[in-house]
Amino acid sequence: MLSKIFKAYDVRGVYPDPLGEADAWRIGCAAGQFLKAQVGKYAATPPRADAVVVSRDMRPSSDTLADALFDGLRAAGMNVIDLGMCDTSIIYFAVNHLGTAGGIQTTASHNPIEYNGFKISGQQARPIGAESGLNDIRGMAEALGEPGSISTTGSVETLDVWDEYRAHILKFRRSGGRRLKVFIDASNGMAGKLVPKVFDGVEGLEIIPLNFEITGSFIHDPNPLVAENMAPTQAGVLEHGADLGACFDGDADRCMFVDDRGRIIGCDHLTSLLCDHFVKQSPGTTIVYDLRSSKALEQTIRACGAVPRKSRVGHVFMKAALRETDGVFGGELSGHFYFRDNFFADSGAIVFAALASVLSATDQPFSELIGPFQKYPQSGEINFQVADKDAVLEALEQKYSDAQIDELDGVTIDSFDEHGWWFNVRPSNTEPLLRLNAEAADQATLDALLDELKPMLGTPASGH
Repeated sequence: MLSKIFKAYDVRGVYPDPLGEADAWRIGCAAGQFLKAQVGKYAATPPRADAVVVSRDMRPSSDTLADALFDGLRAAGMNVIDLGMCDTSIIYFAVNHLGTAGGIQTTASHNPIEYNGFKISGQQARPIGAESGLNDIRGMAEALGEPGSISTTGSVETLDVWDEYRAHILKFRRSGGRRLKVFIDASNGMAGKLVPKVFDGVEGLEIIPLNFEITGSFIHDPNPLVAENMAPTQAGVLEHGADLGACFDGDADRCMFVDDRGRIIGCDHLTSLLCDHFVKQSPGTTIVYDLRSSKALEQTIRACGAVPRKSRVGHVFMKAALRETDGVFGGELSGHFYFRDNFFADSGAIVFAALASVLSATDQPFSELIGPFQKYPQSGEINFQVADKDAVLEALEQKYSDAQIDELDGVTIDSFDEHGWWFNVRPSNTEPLLRLNAEAADQATLDALLDELKPMLGTPASGH
């Protein structure tokens, strides 16, 4: 059954079948063994190398799954530091602040309430994905017996690090300038705890809350990438005359923004807006970006005097690229934003603090500031069902052989300088799907490109 719940970047499934307490115990025991063996691999042995920090979101199944995870970690000889109910990004902070072997968050992120899972991080909050240890943990878990078959030797302690976490996040908030009115939809998730804990009482911020109640259910799916889930934020901004709006996902490590006109802002455009803010702090630094991002972002990074670094899609790859280049900042279309000074990890709270700093430093509205970066029409991600993904990718490379081609993630074909367009087609890891993202210098060129590409890519997939 574990094969159903181990994904590319985390563990996730419906509770209690296929993910129940016995599975949580096995995962905890295997993760404990794995993290213990990894100590010292990338850096000096930390002071709490015998411990793992653990937190959980507000889902009804999170308490019992976390308790079973604790028992598994203790059976592996690891001590557990229980942070309680928190957002996912607090794990990345606590692993580094306390100096532990790693951390695990009990969450299913943006999935519906019946799901749950685990996000596992190693020393220094390095992400544990399929290729960096998750497959090993799965193999070890599958070899374990029943819960309780190994005696527990590790301890459990509870710890509150909210004051330290708040101070860390607010290092990214520059005070002064105009007062901002901000509308925030917490999606009945962990932002309902995170935002008051961190931003209540912060000078220059008036926060208008929506869905901050932690009820164990969701009024709408906690996935801000789906446009309909952003509608309450858009309406709230317009109703209250807010300077910006933010909608967080279930575990509050991601958020999407709305400008003062109620328009959803693409994360590549937001990364463009924030470039100058971060590059001023680290001249000549690297900015890491999702390869699906607008050509305007690459142009902006260069114009700011920074080095653009294109990354594969996914937090494991984005974090690795940022760490490898010692880049100051990175942005992904999914709503994840990454920061060198946040241990190369992502944080929804920090990107909110940074954006609020930029907006408060000027009298220009958000919509005017973001406008210059929205200059090229984009297709958005379009999915196609296809039986032979590799054959399609090969055919694309042959047809457009005169363009610039790279295979960092699927195939990216770039003829922007010559013909005013580029596109990326990448295969799904789990489904017979190809995902297309395209952009052009103008709408007519984009329409013509899409008309040419769509017959080559298969059948448009609904529901993706």
